[in-house]
Amino acid sequence: MVWDFPEVNPFAGAGGDWAGIVDAATKTIAGFPASVEGKCRQLDAASAISSWGTAIISTDPPYYDNIGYADLSDFFYLWLRRMLSCVYPTLFSTLLTPKGNELIASAHRHGGSHDKARDFFEKGMGEAFSAARLVHSPQYPAIVYYAFKQTETDDSDEDDGDEGFSQSASTGWETMLEAMLRAGFAVDGTWPSRTEGGTRLIAMGTNALASSIVLSCRPRSGDAPLATRREFLRALKQELPDGLKHLKQGSIAPVDLAQAAIGPGMAVFTRYARVMEADGSPMKVRQALALINQTLDEVLAEQEGEFDADTRWALAWFEQNGMDDGAFGTAETLSKAKNTAVNALVEAGIVQARGGKVRLLRREELPADWNPTTDIRLRHWEIVQHLIRTLNQLGELSAAAMMHQLGGMAETARDLAYRLYSICERKKWADEALAYNGLVIAWPELTKLALAERSKAPERQSEMF
Repeated sequence: MVWDFPEVNPFAGAGGDWAGIVDAATKTIAGFPASVEGKCRQLDAASAISSWGTAIISTDPPYYDNIGYADLSDFFYLWLRRMLSCVYPTLFSTLLTPKGNELIASAHRHGGSHDKARDFFEKGMGEAFSAARLVHSPQYPAIVYYAFKQTETDDSDEDDGDEGFSQSASTGWETMLEAMLRAGFAVDGTWPSRTEGGTRLIAMGTNALASSIVLSCRPRSGDAPLATRREFLRALKQELPDGLKHLKQGSIAPVDLAQAAIGPGMAVFTRYARVMEADGSPMKVRQALALINQTLDEVLAEQEGEFDADTRWALAWFEQNGMDDGAFGTAETLSKAKNTAVNALVEAGIVQARGGKVRLLRREELPADWNPTTDIRLRHWEIVQHLIRTLNQLGELSAAAMMHQLGGMAETARDLAYRLYSICERKKWADEALAYNGLVIAWPELTKLALAERSKAPERQSEMF
């Protein structure tokens, strides 16, 4: 994350401008309880809260190595110190912000060692969560807000016999969850929360996270059972599909789906005292996150049964070739496996077959006058592509009018957009991923406009005989 341009046009109509700050401040003040005085103190959570007695915990912990909070504060600290050091002499007693004990995984503060930075972060998070566990009120859940997109991929041959299994997990999530679980907390509920503004610099033209994940945590029961790896996987495959269904019904952005799935997945993992590997060792959080990601991909793949045969072919071809050419013979073999034929795909307006080569038609090659009500071979693949083209070129009103014409087929097309984003993210096709992410983000507004379009349509008089 790069921090630049701290100044903002005060009348830009964007996050951080004068009008926005005043509006946010007044709404916040209006929501304050009038009879309670709040206090804000800068303290070391690991050592300070142990003396508080019973407390309600609500925390937005540091995001591993994503943000150098103290370094960022130095942009403003110099000027604030000149103006306010006489008002807050203790707070502004140093020339720059203190950085030695800041709880982030910054390698340059540990001799350039990423491993030492990680150990420092995990140790500090563990101490903070352990202190929070001691004072946590049993009447209320502890609430943790977190967001972290970065993932790392490791190749492993230890995935229930699947050779060459590629597992992905997030170090930021791993270290935070590891510390939380060691402190004795278990996840008992999760919600995605749309916290990130689309006008922030990092989100402009990129697949940046739009949501944070809210974790509701309670102390893990002392009689929590043990589970084997196989039992954990079975429970995960039983419960994750319902969790994903609720997430997608809320139109969570595809870019947020992987981290949102961590919530229901970790709710399964943390209900056990330990999950035991085949060699008798306890499963680490990193491995649990990798299995959650694997199960997420499997659940999305299983939904392909909802799609028509031509779309299933297009999905498999896209995963293998993207929008590039491929051999006709390979396309024909795949079409037989998907119960279709290349000439049928050409007639459906999905592919071009020429000179022994086959490729998917790009969105800009699709007919501009396409009408789903007159298309006798309507396919989910073309629905998604036409919706994206219409949304990008003509705007939300035109896309919503098309959605109104599509009726119930639109919902299945949204599932396809999630699946296509998942493929693009894994293949690192950022531009193509941006299109599918943008469609799902716009989905709630498109649905609202489509419903308005439906209400304006004249009702057909019922037949008398």
